[in-house]
Amino acid sequence: MKSQKLSTLLVSGLALAAAAACGSGDGDSGDKAGGAPGGAKVTISVGCQPPKTNPVQRDEWNEDVAAFQKLHPGITIDSKDGFPCHDVKTYDAKLAGGQMEDVFYGYVGDVQPAIKAGQAADITDYVKDVKTFKDIDPSVMRAFTVNGRIYGLPRTTYKVGLVYNRTLFTRAGLDPDNPPATWAEIREAAKKITALGPGYVGYGEYSAGNTGGWHFTQEIYGRGGDVVTPDGRRAAFNTPEGRAVLQNLKDMRWTDDSMGTKQLYQWDDLMRLMGAGKMGMILGAPDVITELHDNRHAKYEDFGLAAFPEAKATLGGGDGYMFNVKDTPEQIRAGIAWLDYYMLAPGRGQFDYERQKARGRAVGLPDNNPWGASPTGRTLLDLRKQFATLPLANYGAYAEGSGAIPLKLEPSMTQQIYQILDTPMSAVLTRQDANIDELLADAEKKVNDLLARAG
Repeated sequence: MKSQKLSTLLVSGLALAAAAACGSGDGDSGDKAGGAPGGAKVTISVGCQPPKTNPVQRDEWNEDVAAFQKLHPGITIDSKDGFPCHDVKTYDAKLAGGQMEDVFYGYVGDVQPAIKAGQAADITDYVKDVKTFKDIDPSVMRAFTVNGRIYGLPRTTYKVGLVYNRTLFTRAGLDPDNPPATWAEIREAAKKITALGPGYVGYGEYSAGNTGGWHFTQEIYGRGGDVVTPDGRRAAFNTPEGRAVLQNLKDMRWTDDSMGTKQLYQWDDLMRLMGAGKMGMILGAPDVITELHDNRHAKYEDFGLAAFPEAKATLGGGDGYMFNVKDTPEQIRAGIAWLDYYMLAPGRGQFDYERQKARGRAVGLPDNNPWGASPTGRTLLDLRKQFATLPLANYGAYAEGSGAIPLKLEPSMTQQIYQILDTPMSAVLTRQDANIDELLADAEKKVNDLLARAG
């Protein structure tokens, strides 16, 4: 589900001093200048160039292409602007027809379909050329790995946390620098925010348009549960963890009265309420704050971000690049070199925070760190701190608390399962007499039938 908004999201070791020095993308990166790997001249088409409607990021991409080609004069990057990068109306057809770029963009959920369609190249023997590869969080790479073989590299990654309104926390007598870390603390905070008066909602939750199933998945992961079995053949949510998710929401809605009377919310509904300063907390990744600022005219400083409460795991996702199965070894090596340069080096390419700050872009959200708590990950965080334009303290609880939380991917048959799980989520939020055991049993049967039909 999150993949519908991932174009706003986030992955692009060097020592800190060296990383900062290459911030302008001038090619002084420690790479050996010269031609393509192996000495041959090669052209590669690369998808997901930022569109003309985003001139700042497009200019940065073009600058990086020029700097990279100067460093590697034997490689020509043929940038492809196909906005949106992932168009559900055309993506599957292009994939099946073998029409993807040499280095093509996809969500983490696209890796399996690309392999099944016979269109993604195995790049296992080439990733050693990515200097920071050894530090990439294994849970991030799991999305691009099948049967021990690697089929892609991450561009952006996210982990779900708790987004909260610092201004409402202060008004409600809560400490915005000490956000809730447990569900019990979330319940207490939600009640105090709701008590501010009519129109205020302490805690918001999705329950329609597949978003309810998406957040059910987030919450059961956090409690240590699962949605499907490891082999993807059976439902796995009719468990104490699944019941705890629904019971907690039912208690907040009907016992605490801290979730408001209107329900059946989807993405835009919660964004609207958070942006208007009427809702205290929701589950979300750092891109939620970008959405609130860019499209809801909210202030960055009004919001904080904390780690997922009591998390044994957190739903994560992102996007990245795969390689066309028709690529030659020279094209794969050239593509690996470009991805290493543009999206997997702190201080360079998409992580050139010095350049972003100079151009007035927001720097400081903990929105993309594929390396977690590794040395490369710490280098990235140090650079982000050095060039920050946003109040880093507001996101400290997330930045420090999320690094060690295992990232867990969405289940197979994602949208179909989410549609089924919308029903128990909406039921406990709209019916005080909703029977949780019956809801889970019914959803379990439907998901099992779905997975059986899929083989």
